[in-house]
Amino acid sequence: MEKSCGLGCVFGKLACPRLPEHSQQQVTLCLGATVEKMTLDMAGTCLSALFPDVVNCMQTDNLELKKLVYLYLMNYAKSQPDMAIMAVNTFVKDCEDPNPLIRALAVRTMGCIRVDKITEYLCEPLRKCLKDEDPYVRKTAAVCVAKLHDINAQLVEDQGFLDTLKDLISDSNPMVVANAVAALSEIAESHPSSNLLDLNPQSINKLLTALNECTEWGQIFILDCLANYMPKDDREAQSICERVTPRLSHANSAVVLSAVKVLMKFMEMLSKDLDYYGTLLKKLAPPLVTLLSAEPELQYVALRNINLIVQKRPEILKHEMKVFFVKYNDPIYVKLEKLDIMIRLASQANIAQVLAELKEYATEVDVDFVRKAVRAIGRCAIKVEQSAERCVSTLLDLIQTKVNYVVQEAIVVIKDIFRKYPNKYESVIATLCENLDSLDEPEARAAMIWIVGEYAERIDNADELLESFLEGFHDESTQVQLQLLTAIVKLFLKKPTETQELVQQVLSLATQDSDNPDLRDRGYIYWRLLSTDPVAAKEVVLAEKPLISEETDLIEPTLLDELICYIGTLASVYHKPPSAFVEGSRGVVHKSLPPRTAPSGVQAAEQPAVIPTQGDLLGDLLNLDLVCPRARTPLSPSASSSSSSPLPCGAPHNPLPCPLQMGGGGTFAPAPSTAVPATLGAPLSSGLGDLFDLTGGVGTLSGSYVAPKTVWLPAMKAKGLEISGTFSRQVGSISMDLVLTNKALQVMSDFAIQFNRNSFGLAPAAPLQVHAPLAPNQSVEISLPLNTVGSVMKMDPLNNLQVAVKNNIDVFYFSTLYPLHILFVEDGKMERQMFLATWKDIANENEAQFQIKDCSLNADAVSSKLQGSNIFTIAKRNVEGQDMLYQSLKLTNGIWVLAELRIQPSNPSFTVRVFPPPSWVHVG
Repeated sequence: MEKSCGLGCVFGKLACPRLPEHSQQQVTLCLGATVEKMTLDMAGTCLSALFPDVVNCMQTDNLELKKLVYLYLMNYAKSQPDMAIMAVNTFVKDCEDPNPLIRALAVRTMGCIRVDKITEYLCEPLRKCLKDEDPYVRKTAAVCVAKLHDINAQLVEDQGFLDTLKDLISDSNPMVVANAVAALSEIAESHPSSNLLDLNPQSINKLLTALNECTEWGQIFILDCLANYMPKDDREAQSICERVTPRLSHANSAVVLSAVKVLMKFMEMLSKDLDYYGTLLKKLAPPLVTLLSAEPELQYVALRNINLIVQKRPEILKHEMKVFFVKYNDPIYVKLEKLDIMIRLASQANIAQVLAELKEYATEVDVDFVRKAVRAIGRCAIKVEQSAERCVSTLLDLIQTKVNYVVQEAIVVIKDIFRKYPNKYESVIATLCENLDSLDEPEARAAMIWIVGEYAERIDNADELLESFLEGFHDESTQVQLQLLTAIVKLFLKKPTETQELVQQVLSLATQDSDNPDLRDRGYIYWRLLSTDPVAAKEVVLAEKPLISEETDLIEPTLLDELICYIGTLASVYHKPPSAFVEGSRGVVHKSLPPRTAPSGVQAAEQPAVIPTQGDLLGDLLNLDLVCPRARTPLSPSASSSSSSPLPCGAPHNPLPCPLQMGGGGTFAPAPSTAVPATLGAPLSSGLGDLFDLTGGVGTLSGSYVAPKTVWLPAMKAKGLEISGTFSRQVGSISMDLVLTNKALQVMSDFAIQFNRNSFGLAPAAPLQVHAPLAPNQSVEISLPLNTVGSVMKMDPLNNLQVAVKNNIDVFYFSTLYPLHILFVEDGKMERQMFLATWKDIANENEAQFQIKDCSLNADAVSSKLQGSNIFTIAKRNVEGQDMLYQSLKLTNGIWVLAELRIQPSNPSFTVRVFPPPSWVHVG
């Protein structure tokens, strides 16, 4: 038995000190073999039976042996929780060992053993280690707090470990600072609502000081933390950038990308006129270029990040085109990514270089790469107009090679060039028609059919060409069938006498012999158009087409800004926000770039800024367009706020709900007063009569007016999803009342909604609950509760709300205008004495005056209706036959507005005077 080398034998004898032949070295070797087997899990061997014997080894003073024992315990403690308690006393004792390595090892191991019974014994040793004199122990304990929080978050909060962790940010040792930041960041990710990393200029300065001295991974933690900070002005942003810039020369690519992320975010706050801005752009280019000299996998990650950077700031790498030229030994995934970036950087200055490269690539042997290169030539033609002729010539040269897939890709991109530059390069059509027989891919066939139909009047045998496609109509793909149907109808409208039989044939094939609903519906539409009104058919089918955009594959700006905040992470490689690929919503925080600010002392004009004072907000509120429509006409989607994109500048809009359009029949025009802003015009609809126009709306429990639902997002702009809605306020709660209608042919599910930052912080108070999948032609009504605790940014107009709605198909964007009366709170009745004192202090220049005509309600009825929308009458008096109502209202953000309403019983015209308080402060 003594000579056996079995593991159980060794550990069994270790418990007996009377067997001296087993030295510590032998035990260490055997325990090392145990850990090796445990790690490799050879043949599924379970070594948990050795647990008691291994625990007996914990009392050793040999550091190497103790590490092996602790490693074993971390692996098997969960399977032996009752026996793991045996190790607690040794852990506690080791946490007070004179050797800092043993103290750190003990607290690290206790944090990794995920057993509830041990967790409660960890608190006191951890508290001591967090304040240990040795920085190595403190930095290990900081990480242990995050591990303990993952096991029992409530215990960590109750024991005050989070406060201790925050104190470690001010530690004198940079590695302790880095680990404290890492631990707090990890905890904050699992609890997005908590404000654990409450950064300020003082703590930022400490982090920047530690940045220069900690390890590379510590630098990454600190840089990621800095990226979440919002500088108070451009000077602070510049100061941080100056201290982060040296990290760009670091050898670790992760440190470089984290530094780039910080600089890209804070550059948003710097004026482009600053000399430092130009210097920073020049400093960003070399490190990004250097990343491309790494191994292919790192190159790909770098290229995906560079793709985002180039879309946001192409000027950074505009002089570095050559580094993106493809090398012969690049893997295909690197080649394709380089090609994409080359197109984004293409300009008039470098287009000759780019075209020469692309033409060379088009002769490569890799088919996918050649196709992408040919398409890239077409994109260059569309992006750089001066190069279009050279690009077309290059494409014709490629067509002459007669390589099948090259010819087909060339025809596809030439179709796009025709769309971009109509009536300019049609002379090449004859060359294209010569290659008609070689086309076998649906996209190329559809492109050629489009060209023949679009330019049928210039092609003598256009009918013969289209008829050749018609012979195998049922064997073609849907894309080709739809294009062929439209092309033949175009040909008929251009040459009606020669193609009657052809159009009859294709319409019959599409409507009678096809079971494809899209094809059949389009066929019926064309048939009815041609048979009832050929002139209208010509206007529809041969209408002038909009020019195609230069860049069709750019990432949507809001998403791009979010992805810039995730540079150096998986999100920047996938080009998707974390919420798109991280299961569940826990730990996913939506980020955005800071608003651009002007240099200190200069008023910003480029972007709406976060509202700094209530004075600015109320000033804009009083300058809103307060004119009501003379006739209640329905709004078209293009003229209303029902749009899937932000409203264009100058579009008519629906600001403050006008309290005083009586019964829907009154008119509202500015009174002849110098106090009326000069910008007030007569928009199509302002909705200021809505509070009184109860005939068209819906009453609520509090009597507040609810406007009828209007279409906010048409189905044609959202792949079949139509969204209608309105806003309401009921007993102090704000709601967005939605109707979701599925006008597509597929089931819709997985709905979610998000608001952009807005003037009053409106945000969803709960997820968008659609309890069952939305089938085609089905509608569902949803009342989405809102609150006003979201992020605030001044919008133009002030009540503009930008919304994103996601489902299983895509993400859709639209903007709408909410009526401001939903923000009038129930405690908006100011005390009489306070009202009188505030009223006296208001200067005349702060007045905004308006007149309402053709109103038939008396003073009591007006007061009652307004009170239903939380506009309260403070006092009423009669002066020279006129009823004077003095009123107050309070917005959700605490801003008060005072008003005077003059009503003359014999005159159906009212006068409204609106005043802000003199000091723009919270009154009461």
